[in-house]
Amino acid sequence: MEREIGGYLELERNTGTLLHEGALALNSGRAALAYLIEQREIRAMALPRFVCDVVRDVCLAHGVELRLYGTDLRLSPPDVEPKEGEWLYVVNWYGRMGQETLSALAAQCPRLIVDDAQAYFAPPVPGADTLYTCRKFLGVPDGAFLYTDAPARELERDVSYGRMGFVLGRLELGASAFYREASANNDSLSAEPLRMSRLTEDLLRGIDYDRVRRRREANYAVLAAALDGVGALPPACPPGPYAYPFLTEDGPALRRKLIEHKIYVPQLWPNVVREEPAGSPERLLAENILPLPCDQRYGEEDMKYLLEVLEACMH
Repeated sequence: MEREIGGYLELERNTGTLLHEGALALNSGRAALAYLIEQREIRAMALPRFVCDVVRDVCLAHGVELRLYGTDLRLSPPDVEPKEGEWLYVVNWYGRMGQETLSALAAQCPRLIVDDAQAYFAPPVPGADTLYTCRKFLGVPDGAFLYTDAPARELERDVSYGRMGFVLGRLELGASAFYREASANNDSLSAEPLRMSRLTEDLLRGIDYDRVRRRREANYAVLAAALDGVGALPPACPPGPYAYPFLTEDGPALRRKLIEHKIYVPQLWPNVVREEPAGSPERLLAENILPLPCDQRYGEEDMKYLLEVLEACMH
């Protein structure tokens, strides 16, 4: 593009430090996985059944042979022995595995991919390819980071200005008015590896990550203190948690009641509900974990209100 000088002003540029400054900055999590598959020449992978269908679709689109493995109701680390030439894909569900556990896995398995999409504040795992996505934690339209020593290649830069409508709209008009646009944005993200857009990178450089992490952890602590022993999962708090994973007995009904009170608890991995048999651990987890919001937009009073509504909905 030819240099331009003068004219109207654009969005102000931010000069802060990215949380994952040393990583490869890409346009989406699915693109980060596609980049890994291409650069590592991955042909076979052990993949959990309890995972977003986007991950599986990217693998299949690249001709990767998949072997699916199960999990248990406590989201324990996988007990899987990779076959020769096979890569092990591990999802750090709700950031609960911890650095020590993942580092031990990496020491045992030289072909390890760690999906930290729900653990943005967890450090990268030494000896493993580690990927992060931004949208679950921060108000941006796209973006991902990848730590890898795979051979690098030049990438074109993505363009994000056309995806900002739902991010800006929620700020001024609320979530309901832009829910469909947000969902459409998620579906539209490309798996073609591109560099992170200038817009997304600038937005990420303007964030106070220490404040975000502290607020998430403080909110999580309020929920954990009230719900310890009520849900089926232990309340251990990961760094800068994504959400509080409240595992209940009738998740679908309770989710509907919470949404009626405008407490938006997502149904993660609906593909697992559709595909896995009734009574399987994966189906039970997908149906009955309620990811209770605890992010940086809220404070202690918001968490107390959420708990009051939750208690009312459970009785």
